[in-house]
Amino acid sequence: MKKDTSYTVNSSYKKYKKHFPNIEIPKLQHYENVNEIYDEVYKQIDERKLHLDAFVNTDSLLNPAVVMVHGGGWKSGDKSHMKPMAQFIASKGYACFALEYRLSDEAQYPEGIYDIKEAIQYIKSNATRFRIDTTKVAILGTSSGAQMATLVGATNNNSNFEAETDYSASTSVQAIVNLDGVIAFVHPKSSEGKMAAWWLGGTSKEKPETWKQASALTHIDENTPPTLFISSQYERFQAGREEMIEIMNKHNIYSQVENFPESPHTFWLFNPWYKDTVNYITIFLDKTFKKKP
Repeated sequence: MKKDTSYTVNSSYKKYKKHFPNIEIPKLQHYENVNEIYDEVYKQIDERKLHLDAFVNTDSLLNPAVVMVHGGGWKSGDKSHMKPMAQFIASKGYACFALEYRLSDEAQYPEGIYDIKEAIQYIKSNATRFRIDTTKVAILGTSSGAQMATLVGATNNNSNFEAETDYSASTSVQAIVNLDGVIAFVHPKSSEGKMAAWWLGGTSKEKPETWKQASALTHIDENTPPTLFISSQYERFQAGREEMIEIMNKHNIYSQVENFPESPHTFWLFNPWYKDTVNYITIFLDKTFKKKP
């Protein structure tokens, strides 16, 4: 199957440059304390191989892990979009993993969710080599990837969202980072349409239960991990956020909201917002995983 390559960092840059003339693509960095591993196969379906890129901090044998899910409307995008962020966060004492997963032209919901959860199992099963603490795993996503990441985090230990695998490791995560991803598909703020319908196998009228089940908000409860939300100026990507925080507050679960009031949707791909974004993320992860005893 031919991959949809319509969504790239460069295409987004050209699109946004007209409205945000000062934007810049962050430069890739080489950090002496980060070991980079590319295109490692974590899952194979017949002849189809799914890969991940790992960015592992070498200062410690036991780092918290950050599993990263790229965006692209469930239909396009690439794990390489996460590279600058993964490099930076890894340099601060983490092991970051940028995932390839099956997009909607190849496999519809919930297959991509199964892929991400199996990647978590693969990473945990290779904990020694990847230098990770399996009890400290964050899931981070951008745009549609943030929708998926939040759903993954909200369905910890829910067998309905896991396919059978050969791994004994848990798929659970202990923190969520949501960068402009909807929490509820059917919501007054939401305007999800054709792209979501293609991924979910039908429109909200045709598949109302699927649209509800695929919404992280449906599953928010006392087991939801601490969550960081970082948002652009577009309210439609915040659909369900207030309700999610309200439920989390009832259960005394930490949440944090950061907003960029004048920014493009994909603010994390460009400076000046990228720098603040990665700082917000590392401060949140430090607070969650590196608390003083």
